[in-house]
Amino acid sequence: MVVLALPPTNSVFINSNDWLGLTYRLTLALLVGGVIGWERQGAGKAAGLRTHTLVSLGSALFVLIPLLASSSSSIDSVSRAIQGVATGVGFLGAGEILHKSGREPHKLSIKGLTSAATIWLTAALGIAAGCGFWQLCLLST
Repeated sequence: MVVLALPPTNSVFINSNDWLGLTYRLTLALLVGGVIGWERQGAGKAAGLRTHTLVSLGSALFVLIPLLASSSSSIDSVSRAIQGVATGVGFLGAGEILHKSGREPHKLSIKGLTSAATIWLTAALGIAAGCGFWQLCLLST
């Protein structure tokens, strides 16, 4: 019988001395971002492996930093970090969607909706990984 040794998910909060827990959360963020990025790169899209792994890892870090820096177990700082990530990723997605047309530079063509959506999803997966919700990450990938 094989037993998976996964950390408990009863708490979002993590101790800054828990190197194994930190490594696990960041590695999970890299893996879920990498899976989506690998698929997009295989489809020949501009936002591929590097973009998606960076978005996922960055999202996890933006969630982990307030979790580690907060002296009190307050979810408010994490909530604000998640809101900031969502806003920033919205700008990335908009940049992926709107491209200037080569023949007519004053016209914009709308392409890349799926790539923008995968960047948005990758950020959400990175947030979930940073919070330690490994089941949510694996089920959503």
